[in-house]
Amino acid sequence: MTCLRLARSPTILQIIPRLDTGGAELSTIEITDAIVRGGGRAIVATAGGRMAERIIALGGELARMRADSKNPVRMLANARALARLITVEKVDLVHARSRAPAWSALLASRLGGKPFVTTYHGAYAERGALKRLYNGVMARGDIVITNSRFTADLVRQRYGTREDRVRVIHRGVDATAFDPERVDAARVDAMRQRLGVATGQRVILQAARLTGWKGQRVLIEAAHRLAAAGELGNAAVILAGDAQGRGDYEASLRLQIARLGLEGTVRLVGHVDDVAAALALTHVAIIASTEPEAFGRSVTEAAAMRCPVVATDHGAPPEIVLDAGRAGFEKATGWLVAPGDAAALASSLAAALALSDADRQAMGDRARAHATVNFSLFAMKHASLGAYDSLLGSNLATAFSQSL
Repeated sequence: MTCLRLARSPTILQIIPRLDTGGAELSTIEITDAIVRGGGRAIVATAGGRMAERIIALGGELARMRADSKNPVRMLANARALARLITVEKVDLVHARSRAPAWSALLASRLGGKPFVTTYHGAYAERGALKRLYNGVMARGDIVITNSRFTADLVRQRYGTREDRVRVIHRGVDATAFDPERVDAARVDAMRQRLGVATGQRVILQAARLTGWKGQRVLIEAAHRLAAAGELGNAAVILAGDAQGRGDYEASLRLQIARLGLEGTVRLVGHVDDVAAALALTHVAIIASTEPEAFGRSVTEAAAMRCPVVATDHGAPPEIVLDAGRAGFEKATGWLVAPGDAAALASSLAAALALSDADRQAMGDRARAHATVNFSLFAMKHASLGAYDSLLGSNLATAFSQSL
């Protein structure tokens, strides 16, 4: 698409199914903040969710619609509603962050002659031509933003997307919100009570929604292996995340915990709002995903909190974690393990639990430095606004930088 030249500050419309929890949802909020700080107008089309009011608090606007529906009739209705919204609100650019609403947004933006941007947030599974077609809308943006080099390679391999249309913009971590020096004792004590852990008890934390591919079963098996070997000590294994309607999966985890005799040691605590406080209590954070993570924001959040990480060695985490085996312990920020391998996970967990206080502090310091230099929230916001500017001829990125 030919670059436009706006004589006014642009209006950017983002569309996402819901604003409950997740990396795409948080990115929507973060870019809303950046647009407003850059002097633009930010509108988010969504069905709502627990984080929706944060859009308003940041100076953005909500356009409520059933953007979470995959029903073709509803998606067509959403396209018509978006087309009207584009016209009435003088929207200059549409940014879609999920597949079903992206089809509606693509149609509406093309009807209105507006630039269309997508963010390819996930390593979507493709089983058959129909699913490939459905997923492919995320590669049809005038600019396709990917959140890692892994995801960029996936887009190019699957859809033959031209190099000049793909922008790798790593998700950013808020180094102020995720700063152990800014998490006060009252928040930590409240979180300790929330999680039911004793003062001085070590915490192994997995912060992820409860779904099979996030690997909770693998972590439970690894905890069992550690306990059987006498290497778990008094550590509590905390699984923090919503089931999001997957009651059967949650029930299966509870059965596994009971069968392995880990009641009280492995705990399902539901959604945790104050992740920084939870990480302040954490000795080692876990990303046990059995399918590739397109990015893995929890990796950078843990790193920013000076918390060592054990992550699976596929998808984007190898771009983020400096592995003890490859980089050497003096440079490492954590460990990478084969996906689905409970024995390997247990081995790396044992190494993390065996760290001296001095070695753990040194690893944590390296992790925070690596995360804040390479995965800053400012860089993510600035680059995202720069993508908009390249299509609109606007000045959002510069104005955003000057606003700070």
